Amino acid sequence: MDRREFMAQAGVATVLGSAAWAVPTAQAQGGFQEGRHYVRLAQPVPVSAPSGKVEVLEFFSYACPHCAAFEPALEGWAKKLPADVAFRRVPVNFLMAAEVFQRSYFSLEALGQVEAMQRKIFNAIHGQRTRLFSAEAMTDFLVQQGVDKAKFTELYSSFSVQNKVVQARQLVERYKIDGVPALGVHGRFYTSPSLAGGDNVPETVSHGRALQLTDQLIAQVRKG
Repeated sequence: MDRREFMAQAGVATVLGSAAWAVPTAQAQGGFQEGRHYVRLAQPVPVSAPSGKVEVLEFFSYACPHCAAFEPALEGWAKKLPADVAFRRVPVNFLMAAEVFQRSYFSLEALGQVEAMQRKIFNAIHGQRTRLFSAEAMTDFLVQQGVDKAKFTELYSSFSVQNKVVQARQLVERYKIDGVPALGVHGRFYTSPSLAGGDNVPETVSHGRALQLTDQLIAQVRKG
């Protein structure tokens, strides 16, 4: 879901600028085309993965129903990644309750609770229509799921989490992300289910194509 789509669904008009990159079209393995199914960033983004590892980022928002639908496929794919791939999620700084969701995610990450809570949060918001749009509502929900309230609350307002929120915003800006879910590969490439899937493709098919393309881009990074 991009910012325009989200605002339209919320009944708010908005105007977004055009993409800030210009890309050529080139054929990739498996029928994927550069400039159509994925973007090569004009300005490479610094990576934080250890030397010898390929960094893959998923940009997401708990407010995004498409991110919720993508999560099961992404989760299964991430569990099978080889040792030389460093995968992490980046909550974006746009869409509804962005800072609440960012701070909540990074607090859960520090507690080692992301894998246990990620799909529960998505299901609560998009399946059960639970309004987890404030710090208080999110905290109450997570405590009900077994998260330690004192530790979560302390982390939520901590300098370390604030620093990660700033870093996430910088990554969103550098990758020029304006829609989610999206995948960044080692500071060089960007794709998404909507790009990789193309027009008139079922969402589940676009999920698989995005992950297949990400695997190919990982291989391309390995080759240098």
